[in-house]
Amino acid sequence: MCVCTLKNQVLRKIEELRAQNITGAEFRTNLESTLKENLTTQNLTASKSFGTIAKPSAKEQSKLNQKIDTASHFILRAAYCRTEDLRRWFLTQECALFRFRLDKILTSSSAFRAFLVEADLHFDRVSDLEKERLRDFLLSIPNSNVSPGELSVSVFYQVPFVQALDLVAKRLCYVHDGMAYVPQSRMVSIIVAKYRMALSKSLVRAALSFGEVTEENERIAPLLKSMNSQYLGRDYGKEDTPLENDELTANTVDSYAKQSMPLCMSQLHAGMKRDSKLKHQGRLQYGLFLKGGGMSTEEHLAFFQRVFTKIMTTEQFNKNYSYNIRHMHGQEGKRASYSPYSCMKIILGNPPQGGESHGCPFRHYDDSSLSSLLTKLNVGSASDRSAILAQKKARNYQLACAKHFEVMHPGAASVEGLSMNGVGNHPNAWFAASVGYHKAKNINGGEEKDMVIDEA
Repeated sequence: MCVCTLKNQVLRKIEELRAQNITGAEFRTNLESTLKENLTTQNLTASKSFGTIAKPSAKEQSKLNQKIDTASHFILRAAYCRTEDLRRWFLTQECALFRFRLDKILTSSSAFRAFLVEADLHFDRVSDLEKERLRDFLLSIPNSNVSPGELSVSVFYQVPFVQALDLVAKRLCYVHDGMAYVPQSRMVSIIVAKYRMALSKSLVRAALSFGEVTEENERIAPLLKSMNSQYLGRDYGKEDTPLENDELTANTVDSYAKQSMPLCMSQLHAGMKRDSKLKHQGRLQYGLFLKGGGMSTEEHLAFFQRVFTKIMTTEQFNKNYSYNIRHMHGQEGKRASYSPYSCMKIILGNPPQGGESHGCPFRHYDDSSLSSLLTKLNVGSASDRSAILAQKKARNYQLACAKHFEVMHPGAASVEGLSMNGVGNHPNAWFAASVGYHKAKNINGGEEKDMVIDEA
């Protein structure tokens, strides 16, 4: 596996943890584990690609890890520079990773000073004399965790207050004569803001050269152009499904659409039932989702035929659609196994046009339409819907989807044995987690409720 794919796994893990609202110690533990699995010499494939010796010393290992991390960053920077959405996604995840690493450095004043020198960052350190002069003001900074006895050994920096607007707004620093006096532990937000600005500018510059670079280097063009759409999690087209005993059938799919499908798929289902058809992109997106959810070829054909033949004959359906469904399941053509679309593929795909139902509602619906839909579907409370819309407006489409799951499955995080990995990253992960949630809820409730069968 190439180093850029390894780094991509780390960034996707950050996105997944954020989608699940995992913070604090649990976030740090999960991310640290992911970094060790992917961006260190423990990954032999990556190590060999950098020509590592069999048993590197600790110093050699550290240098190699840094090479892997640096190379993968710049490859992904090139891959994610093409569009505003891709740049925003990359910025968000990279800044989260940078903040995580910077937080670790801040535990040591000497390590932090070394970082500032290496990064060529210049901040004025508040002198001991100045600290004593401002003693009462510095000690009054809320939640600074600096006691009167520790002030003399505590480190503060003074920066122009315009560089610390986030801290000023939250009253987390002391401002005097246009300067913000900031405890070392709170320098993170200032440095991350500088990093974000520099990275954002470099991504825009890279976008201007992307076309020229990919034309001159045909070997790397496919890698760069496909990196953002690569799904690195579970392959729902090949692995076991969340359902047993052929549960997802032409007769049960309506109930699953109402109970356990993410908004993108339930809208495709509703559009198909309403129009008695789906256009090409919709058939691909929904059909592969059903396949990944466990629907067999026969049930897939039966379901689509039952709906489509309300506006056409059986012969027309067999002629125009049966082959494509069998091909989707690997029973025609080159007999390949096609995987369901990931959230990233759907979000960055072609938006729906007139008469089409595919796409991501959080990405492709306007605020008013999404708000009306959530209200119509009785999704949570007004505050829940506002929280979902807030994520959509902030262009955090996958976090909006994860919030939708959270609202529709209260207490899911505490359900024993329920995996929510991939919720917000893949529609089939959303579906699998929902199915598992309702099964656990029914069993723990002391009864196994029968699935409602829709014979229509």
